[in-house]
Amino acid sequence: MEIKLELITHMNLSEIKQLLDAEYLWDSKNDPEIAFIMGSDMMSDVLAHTEPRSLLVTGLISTQTVRTADVADIAGVIYVRGKLPDQQTVDLATELGIPLLSTKLGMFDVCGILHSSGLKGAC
Repeated sequence: MEIKLELITHMNLSEIKQLLDAEYLWDSKNDPEIAFIMGSDMMSDVLAHTEPRSLLVTGLISTQTVRTADVADIAGVIYVRGKLPDQQTVDLATELGIPLLSTKLGMFDVCGILHSSGLKGAC
């Protein structure tokens, strides 16, 4: 039996940035509306289980996160634990128009804060 989650809350990425005391890694001027979050370092899980226009929360800082976000129609990526991707990853995200952020918080805390703010998990 498949359970469909009802959309309760949407937040703009700029609101999420403030909640998590995060920083943009490039100035996308794109403030997408987020309804779901997907916390994972396994990009195969992201491809298999995420909802379109979700926010990807990850500690994986390779170009693979941006490529996965593009294929899975992810609205933005936030890196946890203060991790910062290399310039090649930032350049790819810029080219594809995918906002990147970084926060010093861990994945558990980020997902907990966003869930308690009304966002639902993507799977």
